[in-house]
Amino acid sequence: MATGEATADQDILFEVRGSIGLVTLNRPRALNALTLAMCQAFDARLATWSADPQVRAVVVKGTGERAFCAGGDVRAIWEAGRKGEPLSADFFRAEYRLNRRIKRFPKPYVALIDGITMGGGVGVSVHGSHRIATERTLFAMPETGIGLFPDVGGGYFLPRLPGRIGLYLALSGVRLKAADCLYAGIATHHVAAAALPELEAALAEALADGGSGPAGADAHARVETVLGRFAGDPGPAPLAAHREAIDRCFAAESVEAILAALEAEGSDWARETLNILQSRSPLSLKVTFEQMRRGATMDFEEVMVMEYRLSQAFMAGHDFYEGIRAVVIEKDNAPMWDPPSLDAVTPQMVEACFAPLGDRDLTFDDDDALTPRSALAT
Repeated sequence: MATGEATADQDILFEVRGSIGLVTLNRPRALNALTLAMCQAFDARLATWSADPQVRAVVVKGTGERAFCAGGDVRAIWEAGRKGEPLSADFFRAEYRLNRRIKRFPKPYVALIDGITMGGGVGVSVHGSHRIATERTLFAMPETGIGLFPDVGGGYFLPRLPGRIGLYLALSGVRLKAADCLYAGIATHHVAAAALPELEAALAEALADGGSGPAGADAHARVETVLGRFAGDPGPAPLAAHREAIDRCFAAESVEAILAALEAEGSDWARETLNILQSRSPLSLKVTFEQMRRGATMDFEEVMVMEYRLSQAFMAGHDFYEGIRAVVIEKDNAPMWDPPSLDAVTPQMVEACFAPLGDRDLTFDDDDALTPRSALAT
């Protein structure tokens, strides 16, 4: 029997379907963007389900055909920050605690990343054990284009992607479709969008008592068996054709050196990438480069504490508000970054963004200390 409930405003729905805990992000007109209340409710429900023996796996999806989740509600954060309201501190704290809950969730966590999956949508999918891409998947971490940095654990999972792909994605914010998501290890399986309802039903059946899974098999094995039946080949990955150039150019030891390497590369891909990077916030680029460098040797919790510090530094600065104005509010796509150029961004400016916050630093509850099960490696 299925039991369902929702938050008061219906932005996020929870249902237990047999042995599956089903989460539905339900803001289709806002591309299922996350609000503070959604993050808090989501985190609390995962805490409950992690201890509930009836719930053997969690499935997360978005409403509508356009997006799984396009990110956090940056317009609300922008408005609150301009007024000096505390939403920016509260939102990032709740979101990052949720990301950590997902990373440490002890049961299969299956994210159906059907449609736009960016920013906060990446945070509620990529840290789970299974990420299902479809022909409609459009993945990106576009934060440097809005004067921010690739957060929600970007400092952990991006440096751990093959070669220099993670740094390339972090700095450029380029968009990937299903084949590239599989190639990079962002997605674990490709399933046709039309087959997702059948996949949900098959997972519920396989995990139920007396289900179709092998007797005695644990939940992860049953999920893998079902996904193996539905998974298909998304075709060749365009990213593969540029892999050698990505690894070569993004191995450089500074943002400026990366730009020089791209210029020397001389290909159409290199020129396009160079143009993209030159349009991004210079401060965001330099902070992101340092975030990726530090995050490569940190554990997940250390990364989340670091990213919370970064989030509060950017909320107290200029470029995030200017980026949202230019891209989301007025949509003139002509941000006036400050500092305006890479050479104007000093090492001191970058280091200040990583400064500890004292009693405002991000902390985690003891009951969050669960065993990691993510396929994106410790």
